[in-house]
Amino acid sequence: MQDLSDQGLFVVLGATGAVGQDVARRLHARGARLALLARDSERLAPLCAELDAASGTLTGAGPAEVRDALTATADGQPVRGIAHCVGSLLLKPARRTSVEEWDAVIETNLSSAFGVTMAAPDLMKKGGSVVFCSSVAASLGLANHEAIAAAKAGLVGLARAAAASNARRNLRFHCVAPALVESQMTAPMLERAGMREAASKQNPLGRIGTPGDVARAIEFLLDPANDWL
Repeated sequence: MQDLSDQGLFVVLGATGAVGQDVARRLHARGARLALLARDSERLAPLCAELDAASGTLTGAGPAEVRDALTATADGQPVRGIAHCVGSLLLKPARRTSVEEWDAVIETNLSSAFGVTMAAPDLMKKGGSVVFCSSVAASLGLANHEAIAAAKAGLVGLARAAAASNARRNLRFHCVAPALVESQMTAPMLERAGMREAASKQNPLGRIGTPGDVARAIEFLLDPANDWL
């Protein structure tokens, strides 16, 4: 596989999550220079030390906060790829979802990605790839997924529009849209009686995804060799 050591900086947001960690390690193994961002700087520090990565703290998920954190962490270095692995999970019907919960889901999943979209043209003047993490919930009608489905569907629309706006800059925007994946975030749900078996049966392949399943797809889309996608 192509060495990434001379390709510029690769940034992973949400780097303390299961998928974000896997993406960061895969890029590091290929020689990439990394900048890792997360809300919890203490949890992030060991990973940054392990991967010799620059560290940035996300003080919030609003567009301006994410844009400014990205700009500060890049510190003038040309950025080649950004993986937006920030996300949350809320499984409730709309009638039981509070306005505060709705606002939090939209900010965490969609507004944060808009901040990336705002920053990317200035940080990636030589082109590159941005990858968002959407969900199958964006396109399938899943019960009790109203808020998260709306946020994740918004990511798909955002990526398509941003891809069209920035194509002449050779700046590409993509989404991955996995089904349920093993992670710290999904562990409480999968520990409920019968939930793991039921979730596995919902997937045609008969299993729950791993962080590596998603990270490999993100790595592929970030790879400068795949710049016609």
